[in-house]
Amino acid sequence: MVDYVRRWNERAEIPARELTGWLGITSSKFHDWRRRYGKVNEHNAWIPRDWWLEDWEKQAIIRFSFEYPLEGYRRLAFMMLDRDVAAVSPSSVYRVLKSAGRIGRSTNKPSNKGTGFHQPRKAHEHWHIDISYINIHGTFYYLTTILDGYSRYIAHWEIRRSMTEQDELVVLQRAKEKFPDETPRIISDNGYVAPADKLAGREIEIFATRDRKLAEARQQRKEQREAARLRTVA
Repeated sequence: MVDYVRRWNERAEIPARELTGWLGITSSKFHDWRRRYGKVNEHNAWIPRDWWLEDWEKQAIIRFSFEYPLEGYRRLAFMMLDRDVAAVSPSSVYRVLKSAGRIGRSTNKPSNKGTGFHQPRKAHEHWHIDISYINIHGTFYYLTTILDGYSRYIAHWEIRRSMTEQDELVVLQRAKEKFPDETPRIISDNGYVAPADKLAGREIEIFATRDRKLAEARQQRKEQREAARLRTVA
């Protein structure tokens, strides 16, 4: 259950409290499960779980974070999946980088955030399009927001029942109709699927491939640990 809630929290960015509420689980019960996650009931001691990362995977995450220091942990996870560097979830990447002191710890040094990206110098030079889920009376809708990168002004927003490629193009066209003389660069960060892939309708295939790689990696860890247990018994 902890894995299920964590997976959909990462995929759909739905708060864990909402997910557990839909499942009929109290917050206290879920937090108790999460606190005891990875322990066995008999003696309550930590044991290696089949999905825990191998040392080489942890090292790969740390090395990759040094190669792309400006990227967040979620994007790093998807980049590593797509490039076959390591099949790990965003939450695993976060835990490894936090343990290594790569994130979540102040260094009292000036931030380099933004130095590797050309910041807009005027209004309507960059538009950021973001798609998120909202719950209205128990029904999920898509909230699409188009934000001007220079002024942070919301150029346009819409709530829609579906969000297909055509829906996204319609929302974008309506935003452009408000500012017909502008030709902004469109920047999308949805699932970290590149805009060109999303435009071509390849996002479902990409998500399915990522899920398959994660499942295969978990199964491989399970088999390797089972083999190690058998060797120890023998």
